Amino acid sequence: MYKKFKKIVFLSSILGLCFSCQTTPERPNILFIAVDDLRPDLGCYGNSLVQSPNLDRLAQKSTLFTHHFVTVPTCGASRQSLLTGIRPLTKAYLRNDIIEKVLANKAEGDIPESFIHQLKRNGYYTVGIGKISHSADGLLYGYTATPSTKKELPHSWSELLFDAGKWKTGWNAFFGYANGENRQSLNKQVRPYEAAAVSDTSYVDGLTAQLAIKKLQALKTVRQPFFMGVGFFKPHLPFTAPQKYWDLYDRAEIPVAPHSQLPENVSLKSLHPSNEFNQYALGEEKASLDAAVSEAYAKKIRHAYFAAVSYVDAQIGLVLDALKALDLDKNTIVVVWGDHGWHLGDQQVWGKHTLFENALKSPLIIHLPGATTPRSITSITETVDLYPTLLELANVNFSHPIDGASLVPQLQGKKNTDEVAYSYYNNGISLRTQRYRLTKYWREESPTLELYDHETDPFETRNIAQEQAEIVAQLLPLLEKGNTGIYP
Repeated sequence: MYKKFKKIVFLSSILGLCFSCQTTPERPNILFIAVDDLRPDLGCYGNSLVQSPNLDRLAQKSTLFTHHFVTVPTCGASRQSLLTGIRPLTKAYLRNDIIEKVLANKAEGDIPESFIHQLKRNGYYTVGIGKISHSADGLLYGYTATPSTKKELPHSWSELLFDAGKWKTGWNAFFGYANGENRQSLNKQVRPYEAAAVSDTSYVDGLTAQLAIKKLQALKTVRQPFFMGVGFFKPHLPFTAPQKYWDLYDRAEIPVAPHSQLPENVSLKSLHPSNEFNQYALGEEKASLDAAVSEAYAKKIRHAYFAAVSYVDAQIGLVLDALKALDLDKNTIVVVWGDHGWHLGDQQVWGKHTLFENALKSPLIIHLPGATTPRSITSITETVDLYPTLLELANVNFSHPIDGASLVPQLQGKKNTDEVAYSYYNNGISLRTQRYRLTKYWREESPTLELYDHETDPFETRNIAQEQAEIVAQLLPLLEKGNTGIYP
């Protein structure tokens, strides 16, 4: 299942910096921005309705990966694959607590717990702010518990920072509302959205941006390269944002999902009844697979999501502006990564947790120092590919086996020859090629095979596996190569 990697050589020409003339090559800083539940609904991804000027501006001088797919469509498991570069080994790797189970209690060994740990071992000063692993602040404790001092990634961080503000804990802030209450404190008697006439720092992502700016100012004087991970919460539920971001949109102009009905020829077991969304008990309507929510409510929730996207875009813009003002942009790689997508009524689902395109596709933007023009990469890309990519760009060698393949050749303009992505969830494996998505489920309910042709059916409205048996037969051996032993 694993790919072997040759010794990684730093590509100074990619960064436009003269490292060859120095005895000890200077290494680039890395600013890694993780955004929770962000689907590729941004201006730079072709959605002209969504107001995302700062990410769009970054994309204008970066490499935009248009077909990036996560390994698992849930927060903790997706981040596990990002951090380790490996695909799920057992069903436990599909759970949000997988990092706690396999990394948090593990003694430091020869193989690093994460690519961040590997950077730290090789001279990087590593700073984590917000949600980079699964925990909202990087510490281990339950949603309603008192925070512990135990780190989810005990060996990766030189510093782990967070400003929980009036919410007092990371998880309270994660589910927080502008008045300082949160989903837990109000026993889920809350709406899945909020528009409040408040400043940006009245929600926690505003505090995260300010903390990141303050830390960048301090890192300016550190005499070693840095990795800074900044994890923003929005647009994760609840969809909360200051009123001014709601005001960017005319709800009447917001379309409903292009396919808001159940797909044809599938078992309902391939979908879900939107339980995460429905636990916000004061929502005006409940989502289900029995009936779609009203068009008016669908527009309202999509409005809320887009407002949250615009809010987090503004916070990212503040951090990027600070990076430039401090003159750190000249030697800093910037990565923006979404941990998975989200159904906004697509296939009659509100949430992630499926093996459909809407839950698996997310943004990936990589900016290299000195780059001034945009590049769009349409080849298939996986989250596990970021591990070897960032280590290669940082001139850090490693020899242990992983599943990801470096994206540096694509950043150089070379064609990717391994254009498939594997994703895992819900007792299934999904294979994405340039044209098709084939999903196989290990379950009693039929059909257990689903095939979607993205040339003719980009919204995955109709399973054609039965009528295209020859294509299924061609793709099944390739899908089985992605079975790491997780299913019999």
